[in-house]
Amino acid sequence: MSLYLMDTDTVSLFQRGHLAVCANVAAHSPAEVGITVLTVEEQLSGWYRELRRAKDPQSLALIYQRMADTVQFYSPMRIFSFTEAAIGRYEGLKRLKLGVGKTDLRIGSIALDQDATVVTRNLRDFQRIPDLKIEDWST
Repeated sequence: MSLYLMDTDTVSLFQRGHLAVCANVAAHSPAEVGITVLTVEEQLSGWYRELRRAKDPQSLALIYQRMADTVQFYSPMRIFSFTEAAIGRYEGLKRLKLGVGKTDLRIGSIALDQDATVVTRNLRDFQRIPDLKIEDWST
C-alpha cells in the first residue's frame, strides 16, 4: 500500500472542492491519504491570526465557524506527527542547506520517515529534498 501526504496547499484545494484533487483523493482508500501535523498547525495558526484581527461579532462568529469546520474536516483523516525520528531527518536535511522552507522541510522529513509521497503543487521546493517522492494531484 502506498501512502500519500498532502501538503497544506493541496489540502486547501481539497477543502475548496478542486476537481482534480478531489478525484485523486477519491481514487485512494482513506488509509492511503493523510496529512502532517504541520498542515494542521498552518491552518489553525491562520485562523488564530484572523481572530486577533476580528473587530465585529459577525466576523468573529464567521472565523470561529471556519475554525470549527477545519477541525471537523480533519477528524476522519490520518494525521502524521513530527516524531523524534522525523526531527532527526529534518536536522540532517537542514544541514544540507537545500534552500527549502522550514515547514516544507518538516513535511518532507515526515514523508521520508513514513516512506510516503508528498502531494503538492510546490514541485520546485520539494524536489530539492533528496529521495523524496512527490506528486501533483492538481492537474
